[in-house]
Amino acid sequence: MTKAYSRTLTVLFCAFLGGLLAWHIVLPDRSTSEAENRTLAQFPEFSWKTLADGSYAKGIEAYFADQFPMRDTWTGAKVRTEQMLGKREFHAVYLCEDRLIAAVPEPDHALVARNLASVKKLSERMPVLIGLIPSAADIWQEKLPSGAPSWDQQGLLEQVKAMGIKQIEFRPVLQRHRQEPVFYRTDHHWTTLGAYYGYRAVMYALGQEPLPKETFLPETASGTFYGTLYSQSGVHWLEPDTIEFWIPEDGLTVTSWRSGKPQPSMLYDRSYLERKDQYSAFLGGNQPLCVIENENAARQEKLLLVRDSYSDALAPFLAQHYQQVHLLDLRYYHDSVAKYAEEQDIDQVLVLYSIPNFITDRNLVLAGR
Repeated sequence: MTKAYSRTLTVLFCAFLGGLLAWHIVLPDRSTSEAENRTLAQFPEFSWKTLADGSYAKGIEAYFADQFPMRDTWTGAKVRTEQMLGKREFHAVYLCEDRLIAAVPEPDHALVARNLASVKKLSERMPVLIGLIPSAADIWQEKLPSGAPSWDQQGLLEQVKAMGIKQIEFRPVLQRHRQEPVFYRTDHHWTTLGAYYGYRAVMYALGQEPLPKETFLPETASGTFYGTLYSQSGVHWLEPDTIEFWIPEDGLTVTSWRSGKPQPSMLYDRSYLERKDQYSAFLGGNQPLCVIENENAARQEKLLLVRDSYSDALAPFLAQHYQQVHLLDLRYYHDSVAKYAEEQDIDQVLVLYSIPNFITDRNLVLAGR
């Protein structure tokens, strides 16, 4: 290699870096990344304290990493290259042919025991059913790469059974329909079809007959849904998912308590279909309390769901049978569940969580108060 050639390469490399720096200076900083579905680091505020403890330097590093020109493109190219070299796991998400499946790590067993104890305590005060929804990593184990570590979710269901808490049998029904798209390909939630099968499991556990699938006329609400696993993994070349709405809104009244006061809401907030988080179109996404009322329900009873976001797609089905369906999300509702149930004259309580959320939730202690 001649000196002239070496100098040329050095000049080109420096020009490339200088060009990126100039491009970075010219481009406005972004507050969020839609592809990664997260807030991006901003330029840190200087102080002698942050300089001394090293946090200022770390902030500068995070800022340049997040605000790098064409970050999403470079990130996607990196993951694509790793995939071509045979890698199948990206940020605890497995690429399984045309879909993404999140791994379930070993939980904090003390936390799991505490959560189960809280549900057991609640069941001693009022009628309670617990329903733990296995994730795609359990239902589609054969799709995972050979030897891929993922925690045994069936063991938790057996633990619940041993405690004598009456369960909703989600796993068997999802296993029976495992050849169908019961989970999204780019998101961790179940699809509306999966939620329908979950609804059937709930109704059978309650001793009632579910409505047949033919009762519903699915509406394709979106064909451009990219979910949380798409954002987390960096695998950005899969086809988008489709979101379906099955339940007509006629005859249903929805009320939300997003800021502590009741406000009219919607069964489907279609404004979210124009955003990254399209799954939040179901009931308008995360909130402390939501109530669906059906004046024409066959059962003049009230159902309470202590739940995570899986119930957003499930609750509209249950509202076909109950006068009121109440949804409490303990991440945002921080009062006693038993107190709420007693004040609202609730007839039946369901504790409904996906297994990955149940084994990591630190708010379920409220269920036992």
